Amino acid sequence: MKKIFWMAAAVLVVAAITLWRFYSPAGAPTVTIYVSHDEVFSEPILKDFEKETGVRVRAVYDTEETKSAGTMNRLIAEKNNPQADVYWANEPVRAEVLRQKGIAAAYVSPNAAGIPETFRDPNGYWTGFAARARVFIVRKGATPQPASITSYTDPEWRGKTVIANPLFGTTTTQIAALFVLWGDERARAFMQKVRDNAVKLSPSNGDSADFVARGEFTFSLVDSDDVVNRIQQGQPVELVYPDQGPDDIGCFIVPNAAVLIAGSPHPESGKKLIDYLLSKETERKLAFSDAAQIPLHRGVPPPPGLEPIASIKTMKANYFEIAAKLQAIQPFLKSWAEP
Repeated sequence: MKKIFWMAAAVLVVAAITLWRFYSPAGAPTVTIYVSHDEVFSEPILKDFEKETGVRVRAVYDTEETKSAGTMNRLIAEKNNPQADVYWANEPVRAEVLRQKGIAAAYVSPNAAGIPETFRDPNGYWTGFAARARVFIVRKGATPQPASITSYTDPEWRGKTVIANPLFGTTTTQIAALFVLWGDERARAFMQKVRDNAVKLSPSNGDSADFVARGEFTFSLVDSDDVVNRIQQGQPVELVYPDQGPDDIGCFIVPNAAVLIAGSPHPESGKKLIDYLLSKETERKLAFSDAAQIPLHRGVPPPPGLEPIASIKTMKANYFEIAAKLQAIQPFLKSWAEP
């Protein structure tokens, strides 16, 4: 009996917390946002928006199990009855999928001015901000150091490299970008050479970074925040931007993206929230949090240990083509990742 009582009490507490989170006083402006960026970093930004504007934020976050795709799939399922006003995507390919499916609405925020055109949809269906760079984490003191993504195929590093499973996350996006940039034949040949060079597959970028930090492997491609966080922890690793030479393809950049949802319940509040997300102040906050995001606005300092976006040679990325290619190469990546 006591067990049933405590179970019922727990259910009531959870229900009360949920109702409190989604409750707004009568007449108070509200906005609903679906978020695939880490809750620990995005929630403080949304709380600051509430305090500064008086607009009540209802936030729905991806769980670790549905990272990046959960809220996006929910938006797709709700297309004919939108519940969200804004989507905060942790990479622009998710935002581009929504544009292609007619779920995004065009909105050019005044705060988009100054963000490079490469990192925003030309018609305003999504706008990038606060980016990660795809960089090498390298064991400190390793000589020579990898200089290009093609270093994965160098016999010198056979069996000494690790990469996150290409079926998930930013690794998938980067490989899709290579297929777009190089064409299918060259990209498939590159991936086969990587496999033949005895690369280690890890579950995630974080695991790859830990392998290198422990000295089990020499280098890995990861997100820039993975390296910054481990350097701050005193781990013996270094950060190297790949492909920075005059004839190289450049470093792949993964910005967050803000999307206004078509037919949303509170479009004006949604626009106000997007303006806030795209502001220099929000980029500054994300830069100096543990998220260590690289601002896309000029004049906003980068996190300690990272270069400003204008100093990095970046890959020319067509996110429209990357979004389509990402789906097309899934069968190939599944077979490639099989042991």
